Amino acid sequence: MTSRILRVDCGDCGNEQVVFERAATEISCAVCGTTLVTPTGGKGELHAEVSEVVEAR
Repeated sequence: MTSRILRVDCGDCGNEQVVFERAATEISCAVCGTTLVTPTGGKGELHAEVSEVVEAR
């Protein structure tokens, strides 16, 4: 099982943010509040474009 830390771009405002792929809580954009990741009990459902994988374990 791999866990990744991702750099994503918000589709609404273009803000770049670092998120954990297996988030346990909903992650919102720090600028506009759009939902970026929704928890699903495993890998989160991404609602943003991944621009880079920062770290994989």
